[in-house]
Amino acid sequence: MAEMSDFKAMPPVGTDPIGASSEGASLYQLIREDIIEGRLAANERLVVTDLARRHGTSTNPVREALQLLRGEGFVIFLPNRGARVRPIDQDFVRDIYEIGVLIEPALTRWFVNMATGEDIAELERLQGLIEENNFADTFRHSELDTAFHTVMYQRHYNRHAAELWWKHREVLRAVSRRFNFTLARRAAIIREHRELIAHVKAGSADEAAELISRHVEGSGRHILEQMRARNAARAG
Repeated sequence: MAEMSDFKAMPPVGTDPIGASSEGASLYQLIREDIIEGRLAANERLVVTDLARRHGTSTNPVREALQLLRGEGFVIFLPNRGARVRPIDQDFVRDIYEIGVLIEPALTRWFVNMATGEDIAELERLQGLIEENNFADTFRHSELDTAFHTVMYQRHYNRHAAELWWKHREVLRAVSRRFNFTLARRAAIIREHRELIAHVKAGSADEAAELISRHVEGSGRHILEQMRARNAARAG
């Protein structure tokens, strides 16, 4: 088995995960991390020249980064007020995962009807690694889990849908890094992955689509529950 830090999930083929210059992509990662970790506060104004000075770069890469973050929903642009940090709140997370509940069943149904023996073997291989890791390394789990779902969506003919799935999953992955998996959620992930593989093997497209809908909703609700618990702890 590869070292924990060696595994990195890749986006579906044909999906550009960043779409910027190398410097713009680097700034995008840094600014997004600052937003997620709260170093840039909700509704804080993002001044291009200030960010360029802070990161020791020119203004063009900063503008690239802010446009990428706008596309993901982390940054909003207001008329005559410029760019500001979008609050990473429960409404934001709900909106993102509810879109997944709508589109992922359609992607999954198509996959089941097109899946090959090699696809099934890859799902089983990744699931084996997920269970071997058993949430000991949460970063590795996230990468393996993303790779598992990418197997199902990477060849879908609707590249817009596949790219939307990838971008929204990356947003939720970034937000969820602040929280631990509950024991109940861990068990649900393992169980639902196994059931999904069984549906794929059986060619049961409708059952697989229904399962993935519950799987995505369960993931989103888990993040919301963790956010509520954290907010309640802070308020108390």
